[in-house]
Amino acid sequence: MAAATKKNKRGRQADSPSDAAVETEPKAGSLEAAIGRQVREFRQRLQLTVVDLGKLAGVSRGMVSKIENGMTSPSLATLSALAQALNVPVTSLFRRYEEQRDATFVKANQGLVIERRGTRAGHQYQLLGHTVGKTISVEPYLITLTEESEIFPLFQHAGVEFIYILEGKVSYRHGGRVYQMGPGDSMFFDSDAPHGPEELLKLPIRFLSVIVQPHEGE
Repeated sequence: MAAATKKNKRGRQADSPSDAAVETEPKAGSLEAAIGRQVREFRQRLQLTVVDLGKLAGVSRGMVSKIENGMTSPSLATLSALAQALNVPVTSLFRRYEEQRDATFVKANQGLVIERRGTRAGHQYQLLGHTVGKTISVEPYLITLTEESEIFPLFQHAGVEFIYILEGKVSYRHGGRVYQMGPGDSMFFDSDAPHGPEELLKLPIRFLSVIVQPHEGE
């Protein structure tokens, strides 16, 4: 006589190979949520429904839905079956979780004071953060110009830059044009053109500068 079908406490047939999964509450940034996003993304690329994927992987529709919503910790057997059905390496289901997520928090007046090439007396550059391991470099600065400030040669470098005036007034050159800038004024520009303060009209001057450029060697 055939063996009896294994059932769960509610009398329904247990999912296979996902019967070892543990149901959890979804948490943003969790491994379960990251796996779920990858499964859904790969499924949608193949234009499969949840039912289609379940049939291909031998997993119930409900289990696929729970996995995609980060509500369960699937077993390795289930992940392997899903990866095979999606025609991707099982390691690709962990990709989103393994990606580095950086955050830099800087307290007021505690930015890293650095010397930039061409820095003159009376110019303070506070670095407020930077990217790590990315193909582009993003560097936000708080720049302060005081009574002792000297006008410096214009800057010129790859990428783009955004400046926002917080305090004071300055004539700022970009290429062949000069802009009179005061509190609340901003400018976004290609930084491969010569640029920088040309005349300090009202001191002290404070402004934010965000420089975006390719990492060296990219």
